[in-house]
Amino acid sequence: MTTSDLKLLSIKQINDNLEKFPNWSLDDNGAAVVRTFVFENFISALEFVNKVAKIAEFEGHHPDIRIYGYKNVEIKLSTHSVGGLTDKDFDVVSGIDGLAVT
Repeated sequence: MTTSDLKLLSIKQINDNLEKFPNWSLDDNGAAVVRTFVFENFISALEFVNKVAKIAEFEGHHPDIRIYGYKNVEIKLSTHSVGGLTDKDFDVVSGIDGLAVT
């Protein structure tokens, strides 16, 4: 799927996806989804980021990643080329949630 094939999701589609992924929330006036993960230490946070990177590369869709407070990782997804959320964003969300982290 190329970026030209990606279509913005409707509000209903976004809400349906958020029901499947309740730890994620809307950000950027509904144009992105975001979740913060908290780890025991900096090394664990970095290991998680590396796992997310592998998912992003596999999907060909890359989130914004922010590490702060040494053990907190914020992941934000949006399809910038279409200005909002697409199925591709939730494909990556699904992969990230599959990492079995708290």
